[in-house]
Amino acid sequence: MLTITASQRAAMLATCIRALPDEGCGLLLGTSEGVVVDVVASDNIAASAKVYEIDPKVLLRTFRRADDEGLEVVGVFHSHTHSAAYPSPTDIRQAPDPAWHYVLVSLAQVPSELRSYSIVEGEVVEELVRVEGLAPEETSPRPSDH
Repeated sequence: MLTITASQRAAMLATCIRALPDEGCGLLLGTSEGVVVDVVASDNIAASAKVYEIDPKVLLRTFRRADDEGLEVVGVFHSHTHSAAYPSPTDIRQAPDPAWHYVLVSLAQVPSELRSYSIVEGEVVEELVRVEGLAPEETSPRPSDH
């Protein structure tokens, strides 16, 4: 399970909308229990509507901050501008860390959709996203089979 606040959810969405027509992206800084402490936006240096690449300077700065503050980089988020919030074959192939949470924000429909997944050796499993500060019906639905 991934735990975020309503303001962190809004920050991810705002980052993704600002990046249009390209995919938006960033990192999730938090605890090993999957509690996000901060959302760190990044430019998509791939400058593409089909793929994303975190700016290496943001990556380095975020890992250093995690070390300094006793936190971890617990995941990454990015948007899909024209498809569902489900990892693409490229997302699955390029998933760098099996311990990370992979958050996808779909801007293909209104309202936007936010979902999180674990990706281990090519296997994708949706996980529950708990959004603190929202009514229960506004949090992500229970994980489902895709």
